[in-house]
Amino acid sequence: MHEHRIVNPATEEVVATVAATTPAEVDAAVARAAAAQRRWAALPPADRARLLRRFAAAVDDHREELAQLEVREAGHPVTNARWEAGNVRDLLDYAAGGVERLTGRQIPVDGGIDLTFAEPLGVVAVIAPWNFPMPVAAWGTAPALAAGNAVLLKPAEATPLTALRLAELGLAAGLPEGLFQALPGDGPVTGTALVGHPGVAKVVFTGSTETGAEIMAACARQVKPVTLELGGKSPNVVFADADVEAAAAAAPASFLDNTGQDCCARSRILVEHGVYDRFLELLEAAVKTFRAGDPAAEETRMGPLISAAHRERVRSYVPEDAPAAIRGEIPAGPGYWYPATVLEAAPEDRAAVEEIFGPVAVIMPFEDEDDAVRLANATDYGLSGSVWTRDAGRALRVSRSIAAGNLSVNSHSSVRYSTPFGGYRRSGLGRELGPDALTAFTQTKNVFLSTEEQQ
Repeated sequence: MHEHRIVNPATEEVVATVAATTPAEVDAAVARAAAAQRRWAALPPADRARLLRRFAAAVDDHREELAQLEVREAGHPVTNARWEAGNVRDLLDYAAGGVERLTGRQIPVDGGIDLTFAEPLGVVAVIAPWNFPMPVAAWGTAPALAAGNAVLLKPAEATPLTALRLAELGLAAGLPEGLFQALPGDGPVTGTALVGHPGVAKVVFTGSTETGAEIMAACARQVKPVTLELGGKSPNVVFADADVEAAAAAAPASFLDNTGQDCCARSRILVEHGVYDRFLELLEAAVKTFRAGDPAAEETRMGPLISAAHRERVRSYVPEDAPAAIRGEIPAGPGYWYPATVLEAAPEDRAAVEEIFGPVAVIMPFEDEDDAVRLANATDYGLSGSVWTRDAGRALRVSRSIAAGNLSVNSHSSVRYSTPFGGYRRSGLGRELGPDALTAFTQTKNVFLSTEEQQ
């Protein structure tokens, strides 16, 4: 039996061992899920909603336990981890509210009545990442369950503990056995078995663009729908007419939250030339206050990277002689730490083009609005971004001109469970969250009833 050693990235200690799911076990899980899904879809909508709310309440009752698991397996600061557990609760509550509003339509036609029905797909595979193990898993799981589907959740190899606990809580809350299962394991083995399984009706994947493209190709061979939430290289555009002090104070969190392991990270800071020096001075002071340390400590704002291998990948973007404009501090001793770093860069530099997925940002000046938009769009990605300006017209013009799925003006907010989320270009396919989330897990059936008198 193959097992994964789960390592605390802040201490490098093994905190658990978890058995990997084999392809034969995936087959059995799909069979259980299919049987449970038929029972689940047959329940009255109000009963499904009630059970999802009980699941949400169970998550809330165990919020601290889930947060502590996240601290140990992912190295997230405990205050962030508590928010993540609360976000799972909120997503389940929000999705439960959509169960009874998942309605069809009556379309006017000649000679009868035409009705549409939103029917569940069946068994959905949700492949979650290691950077936000709890909330991103819930992005797919909550609406899929609410729409009447079963869910097989494959967590990332490094972070399966919260997924396994959530599956236990769902069962204890009254979900039918087999409806929501966590299947830890290797991507090339467990993940491949799920993606290719003929009993899986849809795949939801969050992770790298390269892996997402492979999953999309595999699903295409079966004409299987996918939702893909992939990489990002998002701009943070600061105009001279902005509140520069507020923009600089907010910037560190936009690329240092979760130690930069965030596809929405505003890792390209674009500042209008006239305020560039002032902004950089303010940014340095703000970065220095972003304390890295023990994730279990309440005052910690930044934890370690997920692994030693990932730390080396991040380090490869910052050579020892790199002209770092700003460099923060990290704890001594064990742990996969990397300092907050801001590099002055040219638009064509590797650090300015590729997704680093660590606490590293580049900063570049721009001349005017057209130049800002040109630089903002100088990437293959298109997930998120921010625009800082006091001019409402400019805010709308620039937001409409930046090729990204989620823009914030005078803030860095990208993700709310009540609004749609997804990317342009190589940042993904489809949308998650928001009022239409459930429909992504249904298919439309059209039924015509003739009212013509039968001869």
